[in-house]
Parts: sequence; structure tokens; C-alpha cells
Amino acid sequence: MVDVYVSGKTNLKKEKKEQKYKSRGKVKHKIYKNTHNPIAAFNYYPDRVKFIAADSKERIILILRRHPITNIRWGVVAFFMLLAPFVLSFVEPVVALPTNFQLIVFLIWYMITLAFIIEEFLGWYFNVNIITDERIFDVDFVNLIYREITDANIDQIQDVTVQVGGVLRTMFNYGDVVIQTASEVPRIEFLAVPRPDDVARIIRELRIEEEQERLEGRTR
Repeated sequence: MVDVYVSGKTNLKKEKKEQKYKSRGKVKHKIYKNTHNPIAAFNYYPDRVKFIAADSKERIILILRRHPITNIRWGVVAFFMLLAPFVLSFVEPVVALPTNFQLIVFLIWYMITLAFIIEEFLGWYFNVNIITDERIFDVDFVNLIYREITDANIDQIQDVTVQVGGVLRTMFNYGDVVIQTASEVPRIEFLAVPRPDDVARIIRELRIEEEQERLEGRTR
């Protein structure tokens, strides 16, 4: 009895959500499963996600980050930075230093290493590309006090190009999506994003929907 009740409640919520999308002129595409992982590189219809430039009526369709494999380069550097004190502890000039001085030097080194790891992770996490049902966004996170956001309306998109080159990109299915627009910024690039063909397909479908809405004279 309980299971039936919960199932009915869930279906009712889904119907209300679907009706909400229909009332706005667009129905949610059942192309992929919803993503519930907040740090996913391919985040499709993410739950409970907002961003500073969003309009209250916009629906976030896709949030993209660089493919996780692009983190291997700085991850290897961080790994060797963590190992460096152990290796240097056997080097004669370091061994000759007083123990307290060695401890201070190693502590400072690990603080630098931790800062490097945090900076690289935040750079990956906050450098995102966002696709909504109305606009596309390229968010460049430079540091904690500076970011740059570039956006263009879906109906301003003129061309979408997918660039995948190299064995690694082909093997792990990631690449660049280059978008030509008629906005003030004529070119927006989604760099090293996973599943670039799917990303381009979603953008093209949204552009077709916007064109159809314009022809039918539908407004929000």
C-alpha cells in the first residue's frame, strides 16, 4: 500500500513538471538521464542548481566542465610535489639542517602544495559552460575574486562545430564545441567537454525550437 501511494505521488509531481514545461512552450527532452552528481562533467538537467546570470524563467539543460581526464596533468604534478619532502629528506644538504628548520620548510612546502591543488580543482569546477532553454554561457573562473561570463541567446547561434582530434580525445570521447553567434562575442568555445557530439545536437535542437517559436509567434 505504501509503495503504491509513493509511486502515485511521484507520478503526480512528474505530470506537474511536464505541464510546466508545456505551458512555457518547451517540453523536457528525454534524451539522457538526469544527472544528480554535482561535480559531473556532463550534467544534464541538474537538480537544485542556480547561477548568478540566470533568469528566473530559464531552465538549465546542461552544465559542462572539462573532461576529468584533463586533470591528470596537474594531478601528476601534485603527486610529485607531495612526494618531494620524502625524497629531499635523504639529500645531504637537507639532512644537515636542524630538525625544527626542516619541519618548518616541509610544512611551508605542503601548504604551497595544498594551495596548488585547491586552485587547480576550483579552476576545473567553476570553469563551466551552461546551456539553458534560452541562452548559452561560457563562465571563465580566473581566481576567487575575478570571473568572466560570456553569453548569447539561442536564436543568435549561427553555426555549431565539433572538433575532436587525437587518440586520447577520441578514446575518451571529449573535444571542443565551437559556436558562431551573431552577438557581441561572435565566437564561444566549449573546450575539452565530454560527449561533444551530444552537446552540439542539443544546441541545434534548441535553435530549431527557438526558430519554430518565432515563426509561430509564441512568447513567454
